[in-house]
Amino acid sequence: MTGAARILVVEDEPNVGRTLTERLIAEGHTIEWARTASEALSMSQGPAFDLALLDVGLPDQSGFDLAATLRRRHPRTAIVFLTAFGTPDDRVRGLELGAEDYIVKPFHYKELLLRIENALRRAKLLANAESKYERPLLVGRARIDLKRMEAAVGEEKVSLTHKECAVLTLLLEKQGAVLARDEILDRAWAPDEFPTPRTVDNFIVRLRRLIEADPALPQVIRSVRGVGYQLDTAAVREADA
Repeated sequence: MTGAARILVVEDEPNVGRTLTERLIAEGHTIEWARTASEALSMSQGPAFDLALLDVGLPDQSGFDLAATLRRRHPRTAIVFLTAFGTPDDRVRGLELGAEDYIVKPFHYKELLLRIENALRRAKLLANAESKYERPLLVGRARIDLKRMEAAVGEEKVSLTHKECAVLTLLLEKQGAVLARDEILDRAWAPDEFPTPRTVDNFIVRLRRLIEADPALPQVIRSVRGVGYQLDTAAVREADA
């Protein structure tokens, strides 16, 4: 267990919302339950929630639109979508918004609790990194702000997901040394997510697109054949205020 967390549940179906609330409270979490997007936005005006569990099909606004607003307001809040729509396009849209996970109804509550636990574990990793990297960093050609979970290349800004930030944080922790794929899998994923070394490789590809001058010839995140990756210390420095 990662410890108690503040979780925002946004679900308009009473039975589902009530059950989610009761089960999460039983796990030791503090829960706020909103039945509409407008209620959720009102609840999110205060301190950031650790995680938001969002139904996509809300009566007053799409859960996707709500997620975009929550990300702007509180970038570090982990987002998990609940939806009856399981099409690849919907899943991709949810993940592009920075969601930690996308769970299709009907779901098994034990599985949902595991997914929430995984999301909170990654959020904790980022919180620990934030205390070490309080200022934005220049990593290769990108300006990385872990606090805002954001990367900027020139004038273009890109939101980073919790998983992308987790992988980048592990690379920063071991910059100059070789970071094994197995360690990335152990610390950024959980066994029940069924990650593979290829999963790590895909996230490295995404990070290279942001930070490398030429992603096809990476110089910042180098591959170490059969082992993992090495972040070039010379390519990392504090950004100007």
